[in-house]
Amino acid sequence: MLDDTDTAALRALCSTDPVSNIFIDAQLTLTGSARPGLGGSLILGRFENGTLRSACWVGANVVPINIGADEAEEYGRVLLRLNRNFASCFGPSEAVMGIWKVLSTGSHEAFNVRPHQPLMTLSGEPAIAPTPGLRASRDDEYDKVLPACATMFEEELGYSPLVHGGAFYRSRIRALILSEHSMIDTDSSGEIRFKAELGTVTDRATQIQGVWMNPAYRGGGLAAGYMAAVAQYALRLAPVTSLYVNDYNTAAIATYRRAGFEEVGEFATILF
Repeated sequence: MLDDTDTAALRALCSTDPVSNIFIDAQLTLTGSARPGLGGSLILGRFENGTLRSACWVGANVVPINIGADEAEEYGRVLLRLNRNFASCFGPSEAVMGIWKVLSTGSHEAFNVRPHQPLMTLSGEPAIAPTPGLRASRDDEYDKVLPACATMFEEELGYSPLVHGGAFYRSRIRALILSEHSMIDTDSSGEIRFKAELGTVTDRATQIQGVWMNPAYRGGGLAAGYMAAVAQYALRLAPVTSLYVNDYNTAAIATYRRAGFEEVGEFATILF
């Protein structure tokens, strides 16, 4: 388990791939340390000749950092011994699926396994002209943004994040709005036509999440221009922006490619 003295080593490990490791990079910016968090989160690490070679964030989520196929199962065995419950495991596919191979032998049951999610990035000008009108959501638009976000979530996962009140989800959406990481475009009646969020932001990369087009505007070829606008917005904050998408969502992948995104790797997600 890593502690304060390992912070510099963890930062160096994250810097080997700021896109894939954006979650941990952002956590380090927030906490400033590799030590265990007050909420019970901790970071496992493997050293070789005194050098940190790989690590794994363990909290509500499990997030591998530079874990190869040869060591993923060992991390899985350590996680089994911790006897914790997790909401998800996400990151580079090889590591996630290796961890899941072991976790699946225990009491952990997944309700959704997504083994192939292309990781895509854009670091220059979008390939097509950005659609004008996309902007940061305002705080007074929270009551408009929240339902759009919840609808997108339910379309993606099959259940509403607002069940039983959804206090954490509501606070998350408000935080994204306040940080100007929630983006929308509205039609003439004020209804949201398109929305997306920068779910994770560091000074080295951003990660786009929650892409959603109002059903009334789908099928018209508008999404690529909006994604170009999202990328243009994101690239003001960091030199590269990224996203990952389910491999079966061929329409979305085609849209992202049209906007200029290129595949650079593969993620996987296990939802518990």
